[in-house]
Amino acid sequence: MLWALMIYWIVSAFLPSLRLIPGALLTVGITTAVEFFKLYHSPAIDAFRLTLPGVLLLGRFFSAWDILAYWLAILAGIVIDMRIHPSTMKASTLTSRK
Repeated sequence: MLWALMIYWIVSAFLPSLRLIPGALLTVGITTAVEFFKLYHSPAIDAFRLTLPGVLLLGRFFSAWDILAYWLAILAGIVIDMRIHPSTMKASTLTSRK
């Protein structure tokens, strides 16, 4: 979950012009794609997965429960962002009506 939350905040930091929901959806896409990438196996990628950076970046085994955990962490990130910056959500709501 912390990994998905980290990805959410990295996306938010590098793309500050994105509103909360589009940024969250981009993060959902990234984290879900990385999880499904675990189903792909090749000798080079499997060798990388045996290293510490490989485990931290790619993981070793596919799990649908991990995808659910990622989505919940991203949702928690949205809630935290809305609490820290309440004007962000209001501004995005007002500009979407124009």
